[in-house]
Amino acid sequence: MQIPIINGIYTDNTADYRTSYPLNLVPVPKQNGIANGYLKKADGIELFCGKDKDGIDRGGINWNGVCYRVIGNMLWQVSEQGDCTSIGEIASGEQCSFAYSFDRLGIASGGNLYYLQDGELTQVVNANLGTVVDVEWVDGYFVTTDGEFLIQTELNDPTKVNPTKYGSSEADPDPVIGILKVRNELVAFNRYTIEVFDNAGNAGFAFARVDGAMMTKGLVGTHGKCLFAQSFAFVGSGKNEPCSVYLGANGGLSKIATREIERIISSYSDAELSKIVLESKEQDMHQHLYLHLPDKTMVYDFAASQVMQQSVWFELSSSSDGKGAYRAINHVWCYNKWIVGDRFNSNVGVLSNKLSSHYGEPVAWQINTTFLYNGGQAGQIKSIELVGLTGRTNTIADPQVFLSWTKDGMTWSNERLHRQGMRGQYSQRIIWLRAIGMFRQMVGLKFRGCDDSLASFTAIEADVEAFGNGGQ
Repeated sequence: MQIPIINGIYTDNTADYRTSYPLNLVPVPKQNGIANGYLKKADGIELFCGKDKDGIDRGGINWNGVCYRVIGNMLWQVSEQGDCTSIGEIASGEQCSFAYSFDRLGIASGGNLYYLQDGELTQVVNANLGTVVDVEWVDGYFVTTDGEFLIQTELNDPTKVNPTKYGSSEADPDPVIGILKVRNELVAFNRYTIEVFDNAGNAGFAFARVDGAMMTKGLVGTHGKCLFAQSFAFVGSGKNEPCSVYLGANGGLSKIATREIERIISSYSDAELSKIVLESKEQDMHQHLYLHLPDKTMVYDFAASQVMQQSVWFELSSSSDGKGAYRAINHVWCYNKWIVGDRFNSNVGVLSNKLSSHYGEPVAWQINTTFLYNGGQAGQIKSIELVGLTGRTNTIADPQVFLSWTKDGMTWSNERLHRQGMRGQYSQRIIWLRAIGMFRQMVGLKFRGCDDSLASFTAIEADVEAFGNGGQ
């Protein structure tokens, strides 16, 4: 009997069936003769720029083929060789926003707007600019918002603002949380509504509202949005609704959060959700949407979801026990590699598919299965095999796999250990014999480890012996 491994099930104290997503394992849809897909260790993180810097990463961008990052209260240039050069001081605060024109890079930070031009960083000092919450560049204009108005700079001088050329998003009296350029249109994300503006060449505010494009969902936090899957994704809600994750599609919205993801999101306060970061990353036929929550990172794969015909999510963590946030944030594709910041310190790292450790430290991984239900009859599992590719390690370590099981979804057995295979042991099989005694109705399995191996897991095979009604 083959047991699915894309996600699993557990139960809670409210008598609810909950979904368990793979931890630090990426679902890959691929026919391999064994199953329709497999779980592959997520890319590891290695240090790229270790120069002493103060603060945590607040955002990055590839501009004109060069990587720029805001770390702490400084703007840094990161070279192809991993050298970090400070450019200038940026106001401290939360996450930064970036937008660029033909000749300058705009950065919104700490309520201020900065321009980088010809290697010189300057702050835009203009009383008419107000507090800068977010910034975009559309059709020659840098557009910002102060939470109330949409503010455009002058076409011939981006440092000047004319207060008679303010715009507004007035479909609902909710504040403007952020802005985004989507297919060369300006999208204003309010707290409970979304409005779309097109450049109409007006004498005042150049952009006009697109009739019929208003959406009755809004954004919970300025950086809880991003371009994704040829459109945009965001975390937010309508009026009198809890927050969820939505994807803009064909002029409308579709919900991509599962019930479990909504349960996770609802466990945070609005103040905590206002600081989340949403970002996208596309590579190797994956379209990943990273949802960086305060203490965990959940990832949605749009492409895999289309192939597998189900919502594909997984979890990333940089901890050894699986309980903690993923350190990599603000992914920037530059110099033919993914350059990432760090949520905890000033590290600049790169992702590598040649390792699974994070800055040299092994991280936890875990697979939960759905319940194995023997038609209401009792039975026992005579053997269990975790089928996969073994013997891929970068060290002389001997990685281990821990198996435990549950008969109620809440309480788990003691763990049983099995070797995963040292370097070069490609034919190592992971089989437990007589691992589980009798179960009366159902049983769920959990496989976990903490190592720096490069294993992939394709299937779980169970040899089940039914007892029939006599075993009950």
